[in-house]
Amino acid sequence: MPLEADNWKVIGVSKPKMMVMPSNSSGLAVGRLVGMFPSRLGWLISPEAGWKKPPSWMPYALDNGAFGAWKNKTEWDEGAFMALLERVRKSHYPLWVVVPDVVTNREATIEKWAEWVPKIKSVLPHTDLAFAVQDGMTKGDVPSDADVVFVGGSTEWKWRNLREWTDNFKRVHVARVNSERLLWMADDAGAVSCDGTGWMRGGEERLVELEHYLSISNGRGRKQMIMEAIL
Repeated sequence: MPLEADNWKVIGVSKPKMMVMPSNSSGLAVGRLVGMFPSRLGWLISPEAGWKKPPSWMPYALDNGAFGAWKNKTEWDEGAFMALLERVRKSHYPLWVVVPDVVTNREATIEKWAEWVPKIKSVLPHTDLAFAVQDGMTKGDVPSDADVVFVGGSTEWKWRNLREWTDNFKRVHVARVNSERLLWMADDAGAVSCDGTGWMRGGEERLVELEHYLSISNGRGRKQMIMEAIL
């Protein structure tokens, strides 16, 4: 199920609306925001969080768990990822699946793509695939059969090079976006979607930031908001 850019137009702004995908979040807070801002939120489901079948109206994507393993200095769980793919057989298809990668490692991530694309397609033959770009990569490293560019890598490298990807690819997702300031940075760069683990962990203040971003970007757009503030 591809992300069709024509379905994400911002009123008065000639670029797609960005979808925010709180990671592994399915509580009442997410449900409330989905009701307020249809088509602006989704789930990013990862192996370490386990599987909860998304409602038919909830768009979602599958992470592979590589970043969590890298952050915690543990071995990546291939079995958990495969089990997650199998569970999806009984649900509606995800927007895309992040093909296993090796965080900050260009060469190993390219090798993982060749290894894992056939495995994923054997379970979910019609799903779109996201390539997780890493430190040191350029646009020439993105496989021709990648449907989505998933901007991972180290935090500093990711934000310094974000426009390299949004300027050259139509479907760009930004990982680990957990503040309103970062939401606007990803939005301004032209990302189609982003995720973050912190939105449901930071209390009401974090949710206010997320709701504020969705409200402004859903209507007037940031540029108009800034102009009104100046005037």
